[in-house]
Amino acid sequence: MGRIITLTTDFGENDYFVGAVKGVILSINPKVKIVDITHQLPTFNPISAAFTLKNFYNYFPAGTTHLAVVDPGVGGKRRPVLVQTEKYSFIGPDNGIFSWIGEPFKRIIHLNNSKYFLSPVSSTFQARDIFAPTAAYLSLGIEINQFGKPLEKIVKLEIPKVQFKKNKTIGEIIHVDNFGNLISNIRPENLKAGIRAIKIKGRKILKISQTFSRAPRNEILTYWGSAGFLEIGVNCGSAAQILKAKIGEKVEIVL
Repeated sequence: MGRIITLTTDFGENDYFVGAVKGVILSINPKVKIVDITHQLPTFNPISAAFTLKNFYNYFPAGTTHLAVVDPGVGGKRRPVLVQTEKYSFIGPDNGIFSWIGEPFKRIIHLNNSKYFLSPVSSTFQARDIFAPTAAYLSLGIEINQFGKPLEKIVKLEIPKVQFKKNKTIGEIIHVDNFGNLISNIRPENLKAGIRAIKIKGRKILKISQTFSRAPRNEILTYWGSAGFLEIGVNCGSAAQILKAKIGEKVEIVL
């Protein structure tokens, strides 16, 4: 049975981790198609993983399994889970990375049936020993309830809330992309009045641009990104580097 399994991790590309995960999957189902989304997610940051999943998972065909691992609690009390919606399955640690999936969960399974694990299970590499074989067996048509016991809910991470003050809207950076663009948690509906300025790290931007090309080269600008959030970027440059900004930085909109 040929199906699709996507891989989204913070493993990087200099070690054996991704290769081991793929090897396990293909040894169980050689016909499955593996699609690498990214292995360069910020390490130990489930919010960034949740943001990334939110913005690509539903562009895949129904029946796709999304295996995602950013797992600072590996080997601890956090549970390995399989989450299923009407169209997709998600496999990974129960640490909030599946929080922003935009459709109802049909079933949630605690992966505790060792029949579908490698043996022995490493306490530091459960992506290889639990998540990869589960994804592979699922692609062969194994019924979801065979993998473990049902759960009522998973850990949820909320998108940091936008704050509203008298003449200000205050958000924060929730993701930094490969170009160094700073993605905030501010949506268009959070801004109900005219904007006088956008402030971040002591810099003031006076308007929201439509495209990068509207700004001179190396100039800082703000714009509505493809994920629907306000972003801060630099035309042909990195806002993260120029502003020395990172996830959690405050963004202030003066109204």
